[in-house]
Amino acid sequence: MAIESLEMALKHFATPIYVYHEIVHNRYVVDSFRGRGVVFVDELHDVPIGSTLMFSAHGVSPQIRQLAKERKLTALDATCPLVTKVHLEAIKYARDGYHIILIGHEGHDEVLGTMGEAPESITLVETEDEVAALPFTTDDRLAYLTQTTLSVDDANRIIRCLRQQFPQIAAPPKDDICYATQNRQEAIRILASEANLCLVVGSQNSSNSQRLAEIAGEYNIPSYLVDGPADMHSEWFQGIETVLISAGASAPEHLVEAIIDRLRESYQATVEVRTIRKEEVTFPLPKALRKL
Repeated sequence: MAIESLEMALKHFATPIYVYHEIVHNRYVVDSFRGRGVVFVDELHDVPIGSTLMFSAHGVSPQIRQLAKERKLTALDATCPLVTKVHLEAIKYARDGYHIILIGHEGHDEVLGTMGEAPESITLVETEDEVAALPFTTDDRLAYLTQTTLSVDDANRIIRCLRQQFPQIAAPPKDDICYATQNRQEAIRILASEANLCLVVGSQNSSNSQRLAEIAGEYNIPSYLVDGPADMHSEWFQGIETVLISAGASAPEHLVEAIIDRLRESYQATVEVRTIRKEEVTFPLPKALRKL
């Protein structure tokens, strides 16, 4: 949805179009847009007053939205609805007097946006040790939320620690971790035992892609995160019979196909498609773009 939103914006708005942070965490996608008149920024002060600005899939804090208004920017919001759900939960819990324990990675764009919704009421934890060091008691009104792109296993370990330490802690009505992230993690767990090597199509700064490579590594097979065929090295495949291929949630399908084509051309690979989960979820475009 975020990529489609930016494609549509390029057709209907004059360039340059500015995007706050990377539209998705995929190097190929970002470089492709950059070559077509999109400017990715980390500070809104770098966006000229009155310009067109898109918020990335990872979401932004209320402070960023307000600054965009003050700079008279035409703001297009491509935040993933699953991220918006976490923002709304944070607002509700804070309003109801809870202190929120956010499970996530410090500095990640999504975490920065979520914490900005209620900065005085959110504490970030990344590890079980950090949970043990929390200053709260069983008398405190607590709730937890998670970054949407975490490893399910990692998140569950920390959640178990939180529940053991704070039995009263409230949980979100529905799991926060993205369905696409969960499906890919599940597929690797099911299929890794049949493979000698795993390739994950995704970028180094993609949290969900990193988690996929880490999960494959847990099954004692080499696992590599690649942006495309240029990142593949022939020595990886010496003595390898079966390669498991997965991709981060924002990796374009044509990059996956390019990886498969390289394996066919270089190693006469035959391809078997396994379907673990069918994904039929779609998200609407931002309101401002639906009218175009």
